[in-house]
Amino acid sequence: MEFEEMIDALASRLANGTLVKATISQPRLKSEELKRIRLKPVELRGELHIQFEYQYERILKHENVPAGVVRPVLDGMLRNFRQMQATFTGEEVQIRLSKKLKVSWKTEQSETKAAPNLSHNRKKQYILEEGTPYPFLVRLGVQTEDGTVKKGKMDKFRQINRFTEYISDSLSHLPTDRTIRILDFGSGKSYLTFALYHYLRVEKELDVRVTGLDLKKEVIEECWQIASDLGYGDDLEFLVGDINDYNDETAVDMVVTLHACDVATDMALARAVRWDADVILSVPCCQHELFGQLDAPELGVMLQHGLIKERFAALATDSIRAELLGLLGYEAQLLEFIDMAHTPKNIMIRAYKTGRTPDTARVTHYKAFRDMLGAEPFMERELKNELAPVLD
Repeated sequence: MEFEEMIDALASRLANGTLVKATISQPRLKSEELKRIRLKPVELRGELHIQFEYQYERILKHENVPAGVVRPVLDGMLRNFRQMQATFTGEEVQIRLSKKLKVSWKTEQSETKAAPNLSHNRKKQYILEEGTPYPFLVRLGVQTEDGTVKKGKMDKFRQINRFTEYISDSLSHLPTDRTIRILDFGSGKSYLTFALYHYLRVEKELDVRVTGLDLKKEVIEECWQIASDLGYGDDLEFLVGDINDYNDETAVDMVVTLHACDVATDMALARAVRWDADVILSVPCCQHELFGQLDAPELGVMLQHGLIKERFAALATDSIRAELLGLLGYEAQLLEFIDMAHTPKNIMIRAYKTGRTPDTARVTHYKAFRDMLGAEPFMERELKNELAPVLD
């Protein structure tokens, strides 16, 4: 089979709605930052699309392409990779590509797999399903008694589900031989704190102890009352306090910090590192620290514009945070928390403890980036002792 013929065959299958899933892997160049691409069908505004999930070493990106115009996207991708495996309705396809793009196409009949019911795609992807009443969502005003999502609350419902997916993805990194200890700094009204507890304790029946911490006494008192009314007991507690004032000598397995403002996020990340937390989930907010520090003539074309400088400073801040976690033995990724259309505060730092020691090249690249910006990151100063063996 010729390369162009292969692209035509794949594009036809993607357009006719029979795709179940596919993975493009094995980049041709070792220096290629894009490691693999996963494909799945989705329905958007009544039209079949193919969602491409681009998996970089520490970042995930998504692109939805109408199925009818997917051919040029496939063509460009497959020239840079050596393998593709795809599952279609009743058919498994394995493709290998040589250096000169010679195609090896192997297909096997498989047990018939129904194509996804895309008309209900969005609902079926939710961990917390529409139409099913969840007591904590009812009490928090997201659902009615019969499980209907209230008008104006669908964005919050999606956000809660997205967060629950991240919790689900983290299960394999959490201990199984003792109580799982979880701290949520800046819990606020605690939509996500309750969702975390519900998913792990009620649905997964895991032994957990969850603490929500916030400075607003009246909000904490309300959360306590809801937890008490729902019979959640001592496994879920809410405390008034600041991140820096909180002390707990027990092991901490997961630290959650959502929309902690400016360097409060760095403080929470530093505490998580010192606790040796296995999982960190952080959605930063109001990253102002680097804005006043930036001194990079090479970036003058960008930084002369206040709006661009503000956005760049925020992105640079989160990139530095993720990289510092990487230097401290975490696998850190920057992910899209929820769609940008719903909120600009949509980047999540997800980090899993691996204990891996960074190589010299990674340390060098971090220092070069930091020095190019003329920055003295708060998080680096906060974790000076922990980073000394790596950076000195």
